[in-house]
Amino acid sequence: MCRIAGIVGNQRDNSTEIQVAVKRMTNCMAHGGPDDAGFYDEPSAGVYVGHRRLSLLDLSSAGHQPMATANGKNWITFNGEVYNFKDIRTQLIAIGYTFKSNSDTEVILQAYDAWGEESFVKFNGMFAFGLYDGNKQLFYLVRDAAGIKPLYYHLHDQKLTFASEIKAFLALDAHWKENDDWKIYFLTLGNIPEPFTTLQH
Repeated sequence: MCRIAGIVGNQRDNSTEIQVAVKRMTNCMAHGGPDDAGFYDEPSAGVYVGHRRLSLLDLSSAGHQPMATANGKNWITFNGEVYNFKDIRTQLIAIGYTFKSNSDTEVILQAYDAWGEESFVKFNGMFAFGLYDGNKQLFYLVRDAAGIKPLYYHLHDQKLTFASEIKAFLALDAHWKENDDWKIYFLTLGNIPEPFTTLQH
C-alpha cells in the first residue's frame, strides 16, 4: 500500500541534490507503489517529500500524491487506509468543505484544515503520513496508534529523514552503518523490537 519518503530540515543551499536524493529513496521502493510517482519540494522551508502510489480507493489521477489543499499551502504524502474516512468526509461536507477525489488522502488534508492536530485522533485505520503546513511552516510525521504501518525515521543535525522502508536509507547512503545487535534481537525474539532496526540510529 504505497510508499513515502522525505527529507525535512534547514538545508536550503543544496536543493537540487536533496531532490535527487528523495527521488532515489522513493524509487527504490517502487515495488510497493507501482502505479504512480510524485514529488513535492519547498526549498525555502527545507521540505522535500516523495510518494510511490498503489491505487486502491480512487484509481483516477485525482488521487495523485503528494497531494495539496486547493490553496496549495498544505501538502501530504500518505501510506495506508483510513477506515472511517467516509464518516469524516460527511462531517466536513456538512461544514462547507468540498472534495475533488474519492480518496481518504484528501479527507486527511481537509480534516487537518478544519481541526488542525485534533484531526489526527479522528482517523481510524492503518497509516503513516508526512503533512506539511505551509502557513505555520510545520511538518508532521504521523503514524496510526497501533503502529501497523511501517515508518522509519532518522533525526540528525536539525534534519529529519523518513521512509516506509529501511532500504530507502541505504539508497540515500549506501554506507549507512548497520546495527551490530539486530541479528541478536532477531534470533532471540523472532523480530527486531522498536526502537531498533537493522541500521544504526
